[in-house]
Amino acid sequence: MSVLLATLLVVGTSTPVWAAQLDARINPNTETSPFKMTYLKTVFIEYPNGGNLFDELQGKEWTVSGEADISNPGVQDLLHELNRGIANDGSQAQISDLNVSYDFHLKARNINTSIDYRVILEGTLTDYVITKDSQRTLIDLGWRGMTTDKEINIDGVEINIPLNILRDHEPEVYTYFAGTEAEQVLGRHLIDADFILEQPLTNWHFLFDPTGINVDAGTFGLNEEIAGFVVSSWTMGESSLREGRQVERVFEAQIMADQPYVVRSVQSSDQGNLAAIGFGALDILDGVEIAGVTPTPPEDYMTTSTGDFPVMIVYGMAGLAAVAGIAFFFVSSRSLKNEKQGQQGIDPSRLVGYQTSASSGGYQTNRGEAQLRDDTDYQKTRSVYENTAPQETTDQPSTMAHREEAACGCAASEEMGSECDCAMQGSCLCDASCGCAADICKEQVQSMS
Repeated sequence: MSVLLATLLVVGTSTPVWAAQLDARINPNTETSPFKMTYLKTVFIEYPNGGNLFDELQGKEWTVSGEADISNPGVQDLLHELNRGIANDGSQAQISDLNVSYDFHLKARNINTSIDYRVILEGTLTDYVITKDSQRTLIDLGWRGMTTDKEINIDGVEINIPLNILRDHEPEVYTYFAGTEAEQVLGRHLIDADFILEQPLTNWHFLFDPTGINVDAGTFGLNEEIAGFVVSSWTMGESSLREGRQVERVFEAQIMADQPYVVRSVQSSDQGNLAAIGFGALDILDGVEIAGVTPTPPEDYMTTSTGDFPVMIVYGMAGLAAVAGIAFFFVSSRSLKNEKQGQQGIDPSRLVGYQTSASSGGYQTNRGEAQLRDDTDYQKTRSVYENTAPQETTDQPSTMAHREEAACGCAASEEMGSECDCAMQGSCLCDASCGCAADICKEQVQSMS
């Protein structure tokens, strides 16, 4: 879990350099729809120990860029190659218009040189509607792999093979790579979207936007082409349980000349954003992925970003959890009712209160304690930590009772181990029968005898 969390954090916080990025919106109600495909790659030439290659590239920085439309012969060749590849993939769709922009940038540094390649294709798709009736339209989605491995020259600039840029603009540097493993690394074509086609659309994230069928949508300037329709969206490119872990594609080669040099080509995972006007249900026809598009989703259909996982299943699981909770409280209530209720300890009717203080000379303390009326159940209620046996009770001599009454409680205080009230008052009001051990009481008894 720690590795997975770390991987997701890195993927989520890093800035990606996508190898191929598709953006397209298909309108089944029109004959053409626009698309945009971007291809990017970065090549590093590393010379950590310096050498002749470092001397050749030191301080250099240049950019080659340009644009061209369908009137350019090179763009026409690219259009033909892309349509041939789409047909080979089994799709009936074709590209009817194409514009190309490219940008290549070389920058030399102290320990390496980087070359950034970017080619952007913007065009128009046609013939993607397979059949159409009053209920739904079948559209072809098998055209996504816009790829060619041929050399494409536009205004004298070869835009598809990274090695050719070095051959045309840095011929001395090119000689270090010709005939080596680095030539294979730099010879990988740039215009390559095979991975976007190879990733099944069922693995892409699917969502649909119902804005077009909202009653108040027209008040917000809604685009007329989606009025009355929902919009289905499929996206790919991030690591997930369905798509798998998306990692950058790195190809590396080492060459030996006057110094060891390393050539590394880096392409991140591809990304796709495909939308269709209407609710799209995926299917396969003759090995080609298609979508059946309707203006609105079926009444009983609900979905989440996880694909075809119905929301009703989620609601059902929540309902089962609620039923389980109710059953738990019901069983708990029944158990409580079956338990014995009321006082569980000693019956209060079997307790009696005793006063533990006496008065003398107007001084009275209110202290008392509760005791059992008898010790019948004492062994059932006594503390398990009590190790001493109960003391035997003996009848006090009748003279003691008489002495307690005559001595105003002084003798009773002596028995409890407390200080005599007479000693506390500093005088004894008892008669000659007082048997208190306090000195003040002894002196009083002697004086009265």
